[in-house]
Amino acid sequence: MPRTRPAGIVLFGAVAAMLAACAATPVAMPPRGAVAATVTVVERGWHTDICLRDEDAGPWVADLAQGFDGARYLCFGFGERRYLVTHDHGIVEMIAALFPSQAVLLMTVLKAAPAAAFGPDNVVELGVDRAGLAGLQAFVRDAVETGRKDEPVRLGDGPYPGSVFFAATGTYELRDTCNTWTASALIAAGLPVDDSVVFAGGVMRQARRLAALQANSEP
Repeated sequence: MPRTRPAGIVLFGAVAAMLAACAATPVAMPPRGAVAATVTVVERGWHTDICLRDEDAGPWVADLAQGFDGARYLCFGFGERRYLVTHDHGIVEMIAALFPSQAVLLMTVLKAAPAAAFGPDNVVELGVDRAGLAGLQAFVRDAVETGRKDEPVRLGDGPYPGSVFFAATGTYELRDTCNTWTASALIAAGLPVDDSVVFAGGVMRQARRLAALQANSEP
């Protein structure tokens, strides 16, 4: 898997660099059940993804990777549809993305662990219990727009081998960006995260604090 960043990850970064942002410190980890799976948060420049092992994604989500041999991890990132899919990166499109617009999910299929694909400094692994895993599976499934027969709406190949664009539910805007979406995914997984984030760093700082709390709470 190449380390190339997906086309368009600078979209929000280019505009958000002009904005103020702060990341709240997550509260202490609440008591939860036994760890059922590990999810991975990935920083890709201005953008963040959340990754699941293929066997932890659930049947419906795992089926999104049909046709990819040797899939071990599925990574999902949220973005502005026109900017990413059409590669129309003009200033007008960047400004338009600050307002409600159609969204897209970029799925990246990995044959190796995310740390091998993106570098160990750019990934954080977090344990979730069975309820949290079910919540995350449902969150990702609900984020994929479907047709009349419940089939995912595929928009085409992604910017590099092993990636696919799917139409996403909801809208992309200043208050709902790729990093907000990743934080919301972690909340769906039962993790105490603040989703009022702008920059990727706001997500990663919280993820790293949670990882440290989890490590300290292990027997």
